Amino acid sequence: MAKSTLVAELEHLVSESRNPDTMQIDLMSTPQILAAMNAEDAKVPDAVKMVLPQIAAAVDRIVEAFRQGGRLIYMGAGTSGRLGVLDASECPPTFGVPEGMVVGLIAGGDRALRHPIEGAEDNPGEGRRDLERIDATAQDVVVGIAVSGRTPYVIGAIDYAGSIGATTVALSCNPGSAIDRMADIAISPVVGPEALTGSTRLKSGTAQKLVLNMLTTASMIRIGKTYENLMVDVSVSNEKLAARAVRILVEASGCSPDQAETYLEKSRNNVKLAILMALTGMTAQEGEIALQSAGGFLRRAAGEHQPRATG
Repeated sequence: MAKSTLVAELEHLVSESRNPDTMQIDLMSTPQILAAMNAEDAKVPDAVKMVLPQIAAAVDRIVEAFRQGGRLIYMGAGTSGRLGVLDASECPPTFGVPEGMVVGLIAGGDRALRHPIEGAEDNPGEGRRDLERIDATAQDVVVGIAVSGRTPYVIGAIDYAGSIGATTVALSCNPGSAIDRMADIAISPVVGPEALTGSTRLKSGTAQKLVLNMLTTASMIRIGKTYENLMVDVSVSNEKLAARAVRILVEASGCSPDQAETYLEKSRNNVKLAILMALTGMTAQEGEIALQSAGGFLRRAAGEHQPRATG
C-alpha cells in the first residue's frame, strides 16, 4: 500500500485522531498528566458496556466450539497480539484446560512478544499460514484483534478462517473497519482518541484486555469451570495455588483447612472432585462418575446437597 494511501486511512480512524483534552499534556505536571490519563481511562468500561451484546454472541459461539472439541484462537500484531497471547496463556492454570484449547498467535511469532518484528503485521499471507500451521478447522473460533481494524496479518487470518467455515470474530476500536465487515461477529468498543495520539496500548489496549477477559472467563463459566464464583478447576501446580485450592475448598464446602487437605489428597489435587466429596460424602470414584454424568458441572453433580458445616 502506498504511504499516502495509508496516511489517508489513518486520518479517518477514531483511534488515530488527536484528543482535544490532552493537547497541553507536554506542559503538565506529573499529577496533572496522571489525572488526564485517569480521566481518559475512565471512559473505557462504558465503551465496553455498549458492545456487551456482541461479546455475548461471541461467548455463545466459543462455548459451542468448546463443546464440539474446537478451540478459541486469538490472532493479532503488536500490543493486540501480546494481549491475546497473555489471555490464552492464563487459561490452563486458571481453569485447568489443556494446552491448545485457547491459542494466542502473534505476527512474527514468539520473538515478537518482546521484540518488534519489522513488517510482520503487513503480510496477510502470514495470518493464513499461522492458522494452517496449527491445523485450524471449522470447529474453531478465530478472534482477530486489531485496534485499527486494518492490520493485514489479521485480515489474512480472518479471511482464511472464514473460508474453512470457522466462526470469525473481529475485535477493534474502529467500527466499520475492514475486519469488522469481514467477521461473523464484530466487537468494536469506541474509546475515543488516546491521551497520546496513536498510542493504542493505552485506552484501546485496556478495552481489548477487558473484552478478552470476558470472552474466556464467561466461556469457562458456561462450560462448568466454576462453582458459585469460585474457580474449581484451578491447577495445583505451585505453593500459592495449593494454598488457594485449600481456601476454595473451605469456602465451597465449609470444611476445615485440615479436612480440605485430606480431601485434596484423596482426590489427587482435583479441586472440583474434592469439593464434591466434601459436599456429598461421595468417594473419589463415585464423585468422578457423578461429575462425568453432569458434564463437569459441580452444581449438577452435587444435586440438592448443601455444604456441610464441618469446620
